[in-house]
Amino acid sequence: MKKKGIRYIKKYTMLTIACGIFGIGVALFVDPNDLAPGGFTGLAIMINRLIPVNTGMLYLILNIPVILLGIRKFGWKFTVSTLYSILAVSLFTDLFHLMTPVTYDPLLGAVFGGALIGVGIGLVMRNGGTTGGADIVIKCLKIRIPHMKTGTLMLMLDAAIIGMSGIVFGNFNAVLYGILSSVATSAALDFVLYGGDEARLIYIISDKAEGIAEKLLEDVDIGVTFLNGSGAYHNTEKKVIMCVVKKQLAPRVEEVVENDDQGAFMIITNASEIYGEGYKSFFADKGR
Repeated sequence: MKKKGIRYIKKYTMLTIACGIFGIGVALFVDPNDLAPGGFTGLAIMINRLIPVNTGMLYLILNIPVILLGIRKFGWKFTVSTLYSILAVSLFTDLFHLMTPVTYDPLLGAVFGGALIGVGIGLVMRNGGTTGGADIVIKCLKIRIPHMKTGTLMLMLDAAIIGMSGIVFGNFNAVLYGILSSVATSAALDFVLYGGDEARLIYIISDKAEGIAEKLLEDVDIGVTFLNGSGAYHNTEKKVIMCVVKKQLAPRVEEVVENDDQGAFMIITNASEIYGEGYKSFFADKGR
């Protein structure tokens, strides 16, 4: 129970920090420059120009039907953290609106505001929640089309909202800056979700596979898996080593193979999404 309590404290502390970052991006960079970065944030900013209701409060109101969808698709456990994140984003956005904006330059607002929003969303998702709005829609889409990255899906959904901003603000430049902001959000989000986990997937085919595997386990301290292979030309059975390593450890793997068997056949490729021990949780990232 104590460990579970500590885990929940850490989770909600990170969610609070992430929502604060999100709120800063909206209140101090994007909103003051009449930019709609997409998603429910962009909708809230545009509606704020039409009716006298705070952006943060509008964000909360817009998310009510989305919360109901989240309960249906992912259950109460997922929705509790999402509801907390929505409330925190709404509160932080309205609180930071009381401060002087960091910049009134729309270019700086788009780039830095979009990046901060992306970092905030990414940190929330890495801790098993979402900031509501399009995030829940995207999680539903990820179940249907898991091969597409979260940031890419968000960019597609944002396009229609950003297009509307030109009409609301009466300025086509707002559309262009909104696109830039959305790109910055997408890039920051993908970096938070995937960039830190970028790794190398390595296959090693060698007659000295057992010796190489032993050194990888002991000297490099990584896990390895043996696959059974059969050469088509000589029809000889061979063990194939498969391992996934952080990119900074890949040169050490190459060094071990070179020292043991310079004639080894080695395939090295990038692995952008890694789930499991030492990386991120598959079930947390998928909202399960």
